[in-house]
Amino acid sequence: MLSYQHAYHAGNFADVHKHLAMFAVQRNLLRKKSSVTYVDTHAGRGFYPLADPESQRLKEHEKGVLPLWRERAALIGNKGSDEGLVGEWLSELSRAQGANARQLTHYPGSPWWLAQGLRHEDKLHLFELHPGEQQHLEAQPLPHDAYRHHGDGLVGLQRMLPVATPRLCVLIDPSYERKQEYAEVAETLAFVARKARHAVVLIWYPLLPAGRHQGLLDDVRQAGLRKLWCSELRLHSPQKEHGMYGSGLLLFNPPWGLDQQIENAMQRVVACLGDEARHRGFWWVGE
Repeated sequence: MLSYQHAYHAGNFADVHKHLAMFAVQRNLLRKKSSVTYVDTHAGRGFYPLADPESQRLKEHEKGVLPLWRERAALIGNKGSDEGLVGEWLSELSRAQGANARQLTHYPGSPWWLAQGLRHEDKLHLFELHPGEQQHLEAQPLPHDAYRHHGDGLVGLQRMLPVATPRLCVLIDPSYERKQEYAEVAETLAFVARKARHAVVLIWYPLLPAGRHQGLLDDVRQAGLRKLWCSELRLHSPQKEHGMYGSGLLLFNPPWGLDQQIENAMQRVVACLGDEARHRGFWWVGE
């Protein structure tokens, strides 16, 4: 099934959650000199004009990145600490707007965020299966060490292991339009853990009333994996039979201290997202 196009959801609260956490992970990885291979298994277009018809159809950015953007002066002014992570992230987002950095006109996807921290010794591999999305991704200006692959990201990731660099960081964020994807993601994580046991892996999952993400979490625990931390951002309580009410992240081998960094940052985020917004972080499996 190749119907999903993220342009309809660009800049929503789940993007804020996912990309802010990814930004925090990369910031931690860059503290060491050894090179990193980054893999984005479901890259999408990489860059989204918010005035495009797709983004304007649902306008999900208005309940996601826009409330933080409106508070950016105060948030950017608090840079230099864990609490200032949101401000640093918003400073990067301002750069993505081009010449007029005061207006939020574009939202960058994960390829853009990962590319910003890419050093000459690092590598970035971007996978996208949807042919239309892949064409958009090919058109994006990215560093020469960003390799675009048209294909299944989970299969591609497994084929490229082990990588040549000392470290590996993976972002896995499928649409989960197929129920089988939850099990496929869990199997992929188990494979990565066998081939690159020190890899840092971020897995995004939706919080839906059906609760299918619980099967994913149970599968990875039953696989015997350790060091699994979860971050869940809820925009509101589940009220309907269908519809995403929250965003989840499962982090395998999170860098030391990352859990508290994300906890602090998410408290800033929920303060901007409304009275019903909540965040909770918890170790699914510890040491």
